[in-house]
Amino acid sequence: MPVKRSAGLLVFRRTADGGAEVLIGHMGGPLWASREEGAWSLPKGEYEPDEAPDAAARREFREELGLAAPEGDWIDLGEGRQRNGKLVTAWAVEGDLDPERIVPGTFTLEWPPRSGRLEEFPEIDRVGWFAPEAAAPLLVVGQQVFLERLAAHLGGRGWRTAGAAHLGGRG
Repeated sequence: MPVKRSAGLLVFRRTADGGAEVLIGHMGGPLWASREEGAWSLPKGEYEPDEAPDAAARREFREELGLAAPEGDWIDLGEGRQRNGKLVTAWAVEGDLDPERIVPGTFTLEWPPRSGRLEEFPEIDRVGWFAPEAAAPLLVVGQQVFLERLAAHLGGRGWRTAGAAHLGGRG
């Protein structure tokens, strides 16, 4: 079976104290509703072999958040493998998005299982800006490597900021 591939974009912003924060989203739907740790993700999604990964990352950012990806220099964060075997390619870009402007895309799922009822759920039900050390335990384990690579790119700056700066979102 071919490996599933996803591409995504990790937006970061610099803080007044010289640190950094990253924008991540809590995965929507009933399977993730009661979870926090390991239930957040960078905006990303699957793509087919005939689509360039960076184009997929841009498309998925718009689909999941309802906003255009920030312009600027994209930092290649390489690939990471999630526990489900999916290979994720990611980039980081500096930007400052208002979580209140996010309008998440949706997906349809039979819920409850085997009920015959189809329900629509947001792909991402909350977003927030977090200091990287606060974001790490929230992210899907296979995506934590992207925080480490962003820190290395920023010269380790940004990991000094303590605590989360959750700025709301939509549900």
